[in-house]
Amino acid sequence: MNPKKLLTSLSSLAVGVLLVGCTAAGAASSADGTTSTGATTTTTDSGSTTTTSAEAALALEDARAANATPDEADTSYDASSAVTITLSGDTATADGDGVTVDGNTVVITAGGTYILSGSLDGQVVINSASDDEVKLVLAGAEITSSTTAAINFADAGEAVVVLADGTDNTLTDAPSYTDTSDEAPGAALYSKADLTIGGSGTLTVVGQSQDGIASADGLVISSGTINVTAADDGIRGKDHLAITDGTITINAQGDALKSTNEEESESGFIDISGGTLDLTSGTDGLDAATDVIISDGAITINAGDDGIHSEYSLVIAGGEITVTESYEGLESRYISIAGGTIGVTSSDDGLNVSAGTSSTSTREPGGGMGATIDGTVVVSGGTLTIDADGDGFDSNGSAEITGGTVIVNGPLDNGNGALDVNGSFEISGGTLLAVGSSGMAETPDASSTQSFVQATVTGSAGSTLTISDGSTVLAEFSATKSFSNVVYSGEGLTGGTEYTVTVDGQSSTVTAGTATAGAMGGAPGSGNTGDLGGRPGGGPRG
Repeated sequence: MNPKKLLTSLSSLAVGVLLVGCTAAGAASSADGTTSTGATTTTTDSGSTTTTSAEAALALEDARAANATPDEADTSYDASSAVTITLSGDTATADGDGVTVDGNTVVITAGGTYILSGSLDGQVVINSASDDEVKLVLAGAEITSSTTAAINFADAGEAVVVLADGTDNTLTDAPSYTDTSDEAPGAALYSKADLTIGGSGTLTVVGQSQDGIASADGLVISSGTINVTAADDGIRGKDHLAITDGTITINAQGDALKSTNEEESESGFIDISGGTLDLTSGTDGLDAATDVIISDGAITINAGDDGIHSEYSLVIAGGEITVTESYEGLESRYISIAGGTIGVTSSDDGLNVSAGTSSTSTREPGGGMGATIDGTVVVSGGTLTIDADGDGFDSNGSAEITGGTVIVNGPLDNGNGALDVNGSFEISGGTLLAVGSSGMAETPDASSTQSFVQATVTGSAGSTLTISDGSTVLAEFSATKSFSNVVYSGEGLTGGTEYTVTVDGQSSTVTAGTATAGAMGGAPGSGNTGDLGGRPGGGPRG
């Protein structure tokens, strides 16, 4: 464990998202995961303008700095110096050194580049020196094993799989493995070394026994079209799983994307900085032992459990993320949303700040009604839209909105609320519009620097709701489900001023900063138990 690193990580994350305010749009993320900060012009009350640097990149960069740099290998190759391996049914031939063929098993014993083509009813095993880089170029290869993994990097310094331009490649493992020891492979494409997958070809992986693609170290996907069907997890890295580009489709009975190392503070993370991902899973769409970091890419998730789950922090700074189905949409102990367009549909909570469940962590148990944990969500940019059948925007710790747009469609169920925050709930910028039940209605704290209006009004799916200041419409919204309560906060609201809330032509007058009868509004000075200045308690990150 590295307590110093953990303290720095949390402090930087908090400072970054709290400073962003209205400048989030000035941050740009590139496909390679780097970020740049632009500048935005802000008009003050006096009419003068000031230019401030966009701070949204701070949280993203520091979240990445808190983790090890993914080990991404070069996927280019020189065909003229490569060894060609021709697969032929239950055997194979090679035109160079470093390859032995034993029946239907091809064994690569030396570092170098190997080009594979043809069809093999067997397996390819890499067993080279532990400091060798072995590069497999799949150039129209189909490998099907009846006993184990299709490709197994049993020993190598660096494992690289290149999908040759214009080729289709298929890897299929056995429904059950002959070797089930702890050292045996656990995926159709398996590596004990750091694994990088790239190239512009297509790879189809069928993991009939366990996972589709897995590394016992780190795993990076830099390009290619990859289709995975798996009996358990789709793509799994231990130390990390990083995706910088590519088109990836996964249908997994377990998690779609997973990183598992919960023992080392710089490991166990998922980092997505580009690509197009279509993920279907029986459990979580993304599941990280520590952090999930997303800065770019188009991600669609249909999950049997959580859409995105991380034990420590979830940082979203860009991209388009659509969770079409989930139990809980976004779940982590610390959540930062600084950019991107995010849509969440969930049968329970849409967004949930919850303590971790790692067996090696010292975190508190997940907080329920009245229990406040040391966790937080900060929204400083982007657009977050939630459609939840449980609590919509739910924090068992604290919450803060400093920028961006948050729209919550909660259930018409008095046991759940569109907003549910156990600790302090401050809003100082951005736009919040939440509709749901009146029995569990909650508002931001009265001490917030940006005011709010709250009204007990009823409407149905398709109802048009407006918030007006005289003849000026401040917000207009089309509901996706029935509701009996609305909370709105946006620029221009003045505490103590009356505003009009209208639903399908029926109007009521409310006073900004005042919660209606039955609403669970925040009180001035309600404590923030989340210590944004450092890692809570200095304990292990998990």
